[in-house]
Amino acid sequence: MGLLSSYYTYGFPTFLVIIIALYLLFTGSGESFNVGQFLEETSPFAWAATGVGLCLGFSILGAAWGIFVTGSTILSAGIRAPRISTKNLISIIFCEVVAIYGVIIGIVYSAKISAVEAGQIYTAENYFTGFALFWGGLTVGLCNFLCGITVGIAGSTAAISDAADPALFVKVLIVEVFGSILGLFGLIKFTAAASIPAAASIPAAAETINAVREFASPYVY
Repeated sequence: MGLLSSYYTYGFPTFLVIIIALYLLFTGSGESFNVGQFLEETSPFAWAATGVGLCLGFSILGAAWGIFVTGSTILSAGIRAPRISTKNLISIIFCEVVAIYGVIIGIVYSAKISAVEAGQIYTAENYFTGFALFWGGLTVGLCNFLCGITVGIAGSTAAISDAADPALFVKVLIVEVFGSILGLFGLIKFTAAASIPAAASIPAAAETINAVREFASPYVY
């Protein structure tokens, strides 16, 4: 059973990639697999909107996962030790804060998106902004996703420890606080990154940007 699952997980996708690659090669269509063309033909607004969506989605998913792990543990352990139910709700709050981090970054990044004329979409500064918001949103989302899971597991451990020995609650809570700070690092870092000016606002690059403003990509007509 393990061999079969490994085949479908790794072997079958690899087989499909090889078949598609050989087909493109022997039919003379190898140039159709062009990553650069895909990156430049895709609208910068699509990259930016996708980054904002990934930021919100991963952040909320991480918070929900953490609340699921912590909440189920608090409810189950609270049956044997009802005293832990109230003070361990702080773990739920820590998990919810992770989602708020993603919402804050999503709002900041959304403010960077504004309407432009159709002929000015594929410019160098719009590519810069689109790619920056995409990778920034993806990084913040993954950071908050992992932070939410970390806080959830730590909160679950805090509830179990508190049920066994009340003296352990504060000690485990310190670990949970440090886990929650990891999401705050991502918030601070990419809030600062959002204030970095686009390449068009840098004087040394302004002349070059103006020269390619109308046709920033050879694949866009």
